[in-house]
Amino acid sequence: MSPRNVERDQQMREIRKDHILDAALQAMAKRGIDSVGIKDIASEAQLSIGNVYNYFNSKDEILSEVLSRGQIEYGKMITSYSILDIDPRDKLTEICTIWLKTSINWAFTIMLESIRTNETVNPEIREAATRRFTENLKPIAVIMQQGQTANVIIKGDTMQLALYFVSLIQGLTLQMAPGYEIPIQIEPENIIRLFLSTSER
Repeated sequence: MSPRNVERDQQMREIRKDHILDAALQAMAKRGIDSVGIKDIASEAQLSIGNVYNYFNSKDEILSEVLSRGQIEYGKMITSYSILDIDPRDKLTEICTIWLKTSINWAFTIMLESIRTNETVNPEIREAATRRFTENLKPIAVIMQQGQTANVIIKGDTMQLALYFVSLIQGLTLQMAPGYEIPIQIEPENIIRLFLSTSER
């Protein structure tokens, strides 16, 4: 097989894996982690069970990859904003806007919190999810510190402020689940205003 064909086959394999992971995320968010098996994931992906097993060995492996993929991609995104030379308020607004506009984030939020609180889930997966969640607070805390230095963000422990910010936008994401949307417009600027120093409100 030529190198070009090998590369193309690898790309197709990654595309198919991503498709299965997206389907697993949807299935677990809709039905609950305990209720979903490989059969349900295959059905959501419109693939045979055998086809799913060509890419993943178990439900736990799928669960672990869905989580790590989402958390790592999110971590890279917020880290890139933390090092930009722009107003910290604009950084928070952009992060908030991107999070709320990403259509699949409601499902990811449900799955993440379900895994972290479900004692039947593999402890290693739960611990890894919590560890990555905590690590991903740090770039937000850096932005909060930048805002405090510029006297535009309220005083306080920056990791606490980061947790409040992330918890708020995740909670709002849950109100946007398809078919159950709350008919109220969410304005990122109004969310950021909650974290502004008194002189900036």
